[in-house]
Amino acid sequence: MIKNGHHAAEEQREEDSVCGTPGGSACSPEKRKRVVRLWCDGCYDMVHYGHSNQLRQAKAMGDYLIVGVHTDAEISKHKGPPVFTQEERYKMVRAIKWVDEIVEGAPYVTTLETLDKYNCDSCVHGDDITLTVDGKDTYAEVKRLDRYRECRRTQGVSTTDLVGRMLLMTKTHHSNMDNPDYQQHTDNFGKGPKGHSPWTGVSQFLQTSQKIIQFASGKEPQPGDTIIYVAGAFDLFHIGHVDFLEMVYKQAERPYVIVGLHFDQEVNRYKGKNYPIMNIHERTLSVLACRYVSEVVIGAPYAVGKDLLDHFRVDLVCHGKTEVFPDKDTSDPYAEPKKRGVFRAVDSANNLTTDDIVQRIIANRLQFEARNQKKEAKEMAVIEAMNRKEQDQSEGAAQPAH
Repeated sequence: MIKNGHHAAEEQREEDSVCGTPGGSACSPEKRKRVVRLWCDGCYDMVHYGHSNQLRQAKAMGDYLIVGVHTDAEISKHKGPPVFTQEERYKMVRAIKWVDEIVEGAPYVTTLETLDKYNCDSCVHGDDITLTVDGKDTYAEVKRLDRYRECRRTQGVSTTDLVGRMLLMTKTHHSNMDNPDYQQHTDNFGKGPKGHSPWTGVSQFLQTSQKIIQFASGKEPQPGDTIIYVAGAFDLFHIGHVDFLEMVYKQAERPYVIVGLHFDQEVNRYKGKNYPIMNIHERTLSVLACRYVSEVVIGAPYAVGKDLLDHFRVDLVCHGKTEVFPDKDTSDPYAEPKKRGVFRAVDSANNLTTDDIVQRIIANRLQFEARNQKKEAKEMAVIEAMNRKEQDQSEGAAQPAH
């Protein structure tokens, strides 16, 4: 498993490994004779930048990425109730920029039949394990037939971790993982009675410039593009954000959408409670993974002033139907774009907020805790079986020949 605090060299090895050879030569277009189609599948419940990073790595292994998303019924049967509905989850995955196509209602167990049906060369999954309700590896068949490829799990984020942060009503939850209250929440939520699975573990996310580069499009605005600016917290990036950004994207024929993200302290000033749930680095990756976003301003000023508008040559400033909180001096943060006549209110017809998601989690807290403890127990049983097998093999190899 990759450890926290890994260096840029480790990041480069991650990129090399997804291409199959050092330097990623297997991924160069000249060496390919045909389109390589890849398959990923999952629940994609509470989609976060860890899911996006897995899909980014998968796409780097080929040309065309198809993502299968399970139904609510399938997830409830094998894991427990999802936080988001299947329609919300389908839309969230479609909005991730590395995804070429999604398959709604994909089977929970990945089979050769599924890969062949969608003409996929291989299935790609992270280096954790996914188990059925009876504790079997959902990728056993494709692994056995050598149609399985693996990518690195993103350290420092998991649904378990995010739920722990939501339940902990402090302002510094994402910068103080040693807080005993936080540990108590994550222990309740993630740990089973017999130890701690490395796949369900919680560890602190460490941002690197390399990771931002991997997520960024790297595209500059071109002559004829309409530069659209939006700003906000974009915390726990969710379907409400996606619907808003899609509507913003549709405001022009050739949109170049820049998202200004406010620093954590600023978000806490106007939202209060324990917001933001995700820190500025995490929110940056979440927004960059969205196909409607071209660029992100990290730590954007709260007031959309003259300097910002001139610097980015902004043609249009959009804001959704959510409340606009006044600046520290009680002024309207959108006064300047309104004065210039470039401000536009955009209605995405989706009223979902980060607060609503937190309420969904809190309302179902006991169910989610039970679900994760069950998952943890299954994972620990698999780890123990793998360790026993390894031990038996090493003892067998150590036996002297007669």
